[in-house]
Amino acid sequence: MRVVVFDYGSGNIHSAMRALAVAGADPVLTSDTIAAVEADGLVVPGVGAFAACMDQLRAHGGVEVIRTRVEASRPVLGICVGHQILFSHGVEHGIEADGIGIYPGTVRKLPTERLPHMGWNEVIPDERSTFFHDTNRYYFVHSYAALTPEDIPGDAVGLWSEHEGVRFIAAVEYGPVLSTQFHPEKSGKAGIELLRSWVEFAGWRRSCLRQDDNEERRSCLRQDDTADRRDDRADRRDGRGDR
Repeated sequence: MRVVVFDYGSGNIHSAMRALAVAGADPVLTSDTIAAVEADGLVVPGVGAFAACMDQLRAHGGVEVIRTRVEASRPVLGICVGHQILFSHGVEHGIEADGIGIYPGTVRKLPTERLPHMGWNEVIPDERSTFFHDTNRYYFVHSYAALTPEDIPGDAVGLWSEHEGVRFIAAVEYGPVLSTQFHPEKSGKAGIELLRSWVEFAGWRRSCLRQDDNEERRSCLRQDDTADRRDDRADRRDGRGDR
């Protein structure tokens, strides 16, 4: 499973590469936009300021890469600021910057006393989710987040976490897109399991997109294989799976 980690000058790329390899992917680190568009899966990491990450992404052609993949139903995984830049806007220090606009909302500063929000925290599971059916703890490092259900599309699945009593969006599932405010590559066993599920998801999408008939392709992409994926994860936890 060929997964491109997009190298645009931002993000914990080496940690992501190692974690993806453990999760069963064949990760490639590159800034080549053609390779990024054509890969089975694309990972967009990101650390630092929203506006700076957007500037770097634009300079490397990454905005067009992400939009092209989403329009073609090709899997994209955004991590930390790579999650934030998928929103329409980000506000830092009173300055608003444009994001990619896959999600309609705005990323804002967490209204809490203790910042950054750093350390392990729970993500609340959702029965509609493809990836989050069990309560797990993941590693967060951030001061900004999307804060309301209106920040994501109505047909997206938003997963939530909480810091000092303030709820924020910890992850989003939207068609071919999964994005996480936390760092799965730094989240131990739970993070590897999430990445493994995403790699499997990318493989399923690849098989659908290879269908010659347009209607069969659309039907395949509409299929809900959540239950099968949940059973596979349960088998691995019980020691009955292939891995």
